[in-house]
Amino acid sequence: MSLRAPAPAAAPAPTAPGLRPPRAVPRVLAVAGSDPSGGAGVQADLKAVAANGGYGMAALTALTAQNTRGVRDVHVPPPGFLRAQLDAVADDVEIDAVKIGMLGDACVVAVVADWLAALREHGARPAVVLDPVMVATSGDRLLDPDDEHALRAMLPLADVVTPNLPELAVLAGEERAPTWALALEQGRRVATRHGVLVVVKGGHLAADGSAPDALVGPDGVVAELDGERVATRSTHGTGCSLSSALATRFARHHDWARALREAKTWLTAAIRAGAALEVGRGHGPVDHFAGLRPHEG
Repeated sequence: MSLRAPAPAAAPAPTAPGLRPPRAVPRVLAVAGSDPSGGAGVQADLKAVAANGGYGMAALTALTAQNTRGVRDVHVPPPGFLRAQLDAVADDVEIDAVKIGMLGDACVVAVVADWLAALREHGARPAVVLDPVMVATSGDRLLDPDDEHALRAMLPLADVVTPNLPELAVLAGEERAPTWALALEQGRRVATRHGVLVVVKGGHLAADGSAPDALVGPDGVVAELDGERVATRSTHGTGCSLSSALATRFARHHDWARALREAKTWLTAAIRAGAALEVGRGHGPVDHFAGLRPHEG
């Protein structure tokens, strides 16, 4: 895996003014739903934050009944309770980065957007990574059109957005890109329209042995990473884990391209090691602590 040099015309990844300074152990808040089987949602977020050197916190947007084979039920707490969670953390802890995952509907989106805006009004500016949970692995849309519109309107409050290819198409209001080159162009259009950086992920492309990722801004590709496709069923929670690792790594050194390279390297190792956990009979989780767990004997 290598980080290719940016094209000559590409601009460096912008860093928003007012961000909290880098910290050796950043304080990272995950705003997302739960997964009682531990592979995705805030459970995966907290593991990813810890594995990448941060201190993890979580505000729950939804409670799910799910396992490695699918989601059985979802309970969404009242929006006011979500705001109470967010305020309780922010009133006490200086938050260096926020990872946003499953939001569920327009009311929940509005609560998180209002909270982020209020933070900025009071001079607090955590880095924000938005993982727009909009399209299931099956291809089914998870949000209705009004909810999708609300989520798109929230994009300018994020620094980086990390959609899979079907979600990138929804954000762009276009058909899903069939090739990597067209996906990069689609990412650039989303970045330009909303003033964010976009992580374009090649995991949903036709399997050819590769799994590239790229950081794309309004001026084009900032950094492009090669990657080998890992043949495994242990992919549950990869999107959650990547976005949380990205937020944590950036908060440690304030370099988005470097953060993506480090997060991808870590996640690839976690995917490779996932099957050995022997968790579940469906799409198992990745091993967030691969390489960190002490060996016996």
